[in-house]
Amino acid sequence: MIRKANNKDLSRIAEILVFVKRMKYRSIFHNDAYSFGALQVIPVAEQYSKPEILEHIWVYEEDGIIKGMIHIEGEQIAELYVDYFFHGQGIGSELIEFAKKEYDVRFLWTLEKNQDAIKFYETHGFCKSGDKKLEEGTPEYIIRMEIV
Repeated sequence: MIRKANNKDLSRIAEILVFVKRMKYRSIFHNDAYSFGALQVIPVAEQYSKPEILEHIWVYEEDGIIKGMIHIEGEQIAELYVDYFFHGQGIGSELIEFAKKEYDVRFLWTLEKNQDAIKFYETHGFCKSGDKKLEEGTPEYIIRMEIV
Protein backbone atom coordinates (compact mmCIF):
# COMPACT_ATOMS: atom_id res chain seq x y z
CA MET A 1 0.00 0.00 0.00
CA ILE A 2 1.22 3.50 -0.82
CA ARG A 3 0.35 6.12 1.75
CA LYS A 4 1.35 9.58 2.91
CA ALA A 5 4.36 9.54 5.23
CA ASN A 6 4.04 10.76 8.80
CA ASN A 7 6.32 11.47 11.77
CA LYS A 8 6.20 7.84 12.91
CA ASP A 9 7.83 6.84 9.61
CA LEU A 10 10.86 9.12 9.90
CA SER A 11 13.33 6.65 11.39
CA ARG A 12 12.50 4.03 8.75
CA ILE A 13 12.66 6.56 5.91
CA ALA A 14 16.05 7.74 7.20
CA GLU A 15 17.28 4.17 7.55
CA ILE A 16 16.37 3.40 3.93
CA LEU A 17 17.96 6.61 2.65
CA VAL A 18 21.20 6.14 4.57
CA PHE A 19 21.65 2.48 3.65
CA VAL A 20 20.79 2.85 -0.04
CA LYS A 21 22.91 5.99 -0.44
CA ARG A 22 25.88 4.22 1.14
CA MET A 23 25.43 1.16 -1.04
CA LYS A 24 24.78 2.99 -4.31
CA TYR A 25 26.72 6.24 -4.08
CA ARG A 26 29.89 5.32 -2.21
CA SER A 27 31.37 3.79 -5.36
CA ILE A 28 30.55 6.97 -7.30
CA PHE A 29 31.59 9.66 -4.83
CA HIS A 30 34.42 7.81 -3.01
CA ASN A 31 33.75 9.92 0.08
CA ASP A 32 33.82 7.81 3.24
CA ALA A 33 33.82 10.93 5.42
CA TYR A 34 30.36 11.72 4.07
CA SER A 35 29.08 8.14 3.74
CA PHE A 36 30.01 7.10 7.26
CA GLY A 37 30.36 10.45 9.01
CA ALA A 38 27.87 13.05 7.85
CA LEU A 39 25.31 10.55 6.54
CA GLN A 40 23.68 9.26 9.73
CA VAL A 41 20.12 8.13 10.47
CA ILE A 42 19.28 10.63 13.23
CA PRO A 43 20.30 13.79 11.32
CA VAL A 44 18.54 12.52 8.17
CA ALA A 45 15.36 11.81 10.17
CA GLU A 46 15.55 15.33 11.64
CA GLN A 47 15.99 16.85 8.19
CA TYR A 48 12.99 14.97 6.80
CA SER A 49 10.82 15.87 9.79
CA LYS A 50 10.46 19.40 8.46
CA PRO A 51 6.84 19.80 7.30
CA GLU A 52 7.93 21.31 3.98
CA ILE A 53 9.69 18.03 3.20
CA LEU A 54 7.56 15.42 4.99
CA GLU A 55 4.33 16.63 3.38
CA HIS A 56 5.76 15.64 -0.01
CA ILE A 57 6.80 12.09 0.89
CA TRP A 58 4.85 8.91 0.29
CA VAL A 59 5.84 5.46 1.52
CA TYR A 60 5.26 1.94 0.28
CA GLU A 61 4.20 -0.19 3.22
CA GLU A 62 3.50 -3.90 3.23
CA ASP A 63 2.93 -6.17 6.22
CA GLY A 64 3.62 -3.22 8.53
CA ILE A 65 7.06 -2.63 6.99
CA ILE A 66 8.01 0.47 5.04
CA LYS A 67 9.91 -0.87 2.05
CA GLY A 68 10.32 2.26 -0.08
CA MET A 69 9.67 5.96 -0.34
CA ILE A 70 9.10 8.63 -2.97
CA HIS A 71 9.51 12.38 -2.57
CA ILE A 72 7.42 14.39 -5.03
CA GLU A 73 7.86 18.13 -5.57
CA GLY A 74 5.32 19.44 -8.07
CA GLU A 75 6.02 17.70 -11.38
CA GLN A 76 9.38 16.37 -10.17
CA ILE A 77 10.35 13.12 -8.53
CA ALA A 78 12.89 14.51 -6.07
CA GLU A 79 13.80 11.10 -4.59
CA LEU A 80 12.84 7.48 -5.00
CA TYR A 81 14.43 4.83 -2.80
CA VAL A 82 13.62 1.21 -2.08
CA ASP A 83 15.29 -0.73 0.72
CA TYR A 84 17.94 -3.00 -0.81
CA PHE A 85 16.39 -6.05 0.88
CA PHE A 86 13.23 -5.53 -1.19
CA HIS A 87 14.74 -4.72 -4.60
CA GLY A 88 13.26 -6.58 -7.53
CA GLN A 89 9.78 -6.86 -6.01
CA GLY A 90 8.14 -4.11 -8.08
CA ILE A 91 8.07 -1.56 -5.25
CA GLY A 92 9.95 1.13 -7.15
CA SER A 93 7.71 0.54 -10.16
CA GLU A 94 4.59 0.95 -8.05
CA LEU A 95 5.93 4.15 -6.50
CA ILE A 96 6.88 5.71 -9.83
CA GLU A 97 3.60 4.76 -11.48
CA PHE A 98 1.74 6.21 -8.47
CA ALA A 99 3.63 9.49 -8.91
CA LYS A 100 2.92 9.60 -12.64
CA LYS A 101 -0.78 8.88 -12.18
CA GLU A 102 -1.61 10.84 -9.02
CA TYR A 103 0.78 13.78 -9.38
CA ASP A 104 1.47 13.94 -13.11
CA VAL A 105 5.22 14.00 -12.55
CA ARG A 106 7.13 14.98 -15.67
CA PHE A 107 10.83 14.93 -14.76
CA LEU A 108 13.59 14.00 -12.34
CA TRP A 109 17.34 14.38 -11.89
CA THR A 110 19.64 11.40 -11.38
CA LEU A 111 23.37 10.83 -11.20
CA GLU A 112 24.90 10.43 -14.63
CA LYS A 113 26.95 7.46 -13.37
CA ASN A 114 23.95 5.70 -11.81
CA GLN A 115 23.23 3.49 -14.81
CA ASP A 116 20.84 1.23 -12.88
CA ALA A 117 18.61 4.21 -12.06
CA ILE A 118 18.76 5.51 -15.63
CA LYS A 119 17.67 2.14 -17.01
CA PHE A 120 14.89 1.90 -14.43
CA TYR A 121 13.56 5.36 -15.28
CA GLU A 122 13.77 4.65 -19.01
CA THR A 123 11.64 1.54 -18.43
CA HIS A 124 9.02 3.85 -16.95
CA GLY A 125 8.91 6.29 -19.85
CA PHE A 126 11.60 8.80 -18.89
CA CYS A 127 14.22 9.88 -21.43
CA LYS A 128 17.44 11.82 -21.05
CA SER A 129 16.72 15.46 -21.88
CA GLY A 130 20.33 16.42 -22.58
CA ASP A 131 20.42 18.78 -19.57
CA LYS A 132 23.04 18.11 -16.95
CA LYS A 133 24.64 19.99 -14.08
CA LEU A 134 27.10 19.38 -11.30
CA GLU A 135 25.68 17.80 -8.16
CA GLU A 136 26.17 20.48 -5.54
CA GLY A 137 29.43 20.13 -3.62
CA THR A 138 30.72 17.27 -5.80
CA PRO A 139 32.56 16.76 -9.09
CA GLU A 140 29.76 14.48 -10.35
CA TYR A 141 27.03 15.36 -12.83
CA ILE A 142 23.31 14.81 -12.56
CA ILE A 143 21.16 14.53 -15.65
CA ARG A 144 17.57 15.52 -16.21
CA MET A 145 15.17 12.85 -17.40
CA GLU A 146 11.70 13.71 -18.69
CA ILE A 147 8.57 11.95 -19.78
CA VAL A 148 8.05 12.61 -23.47
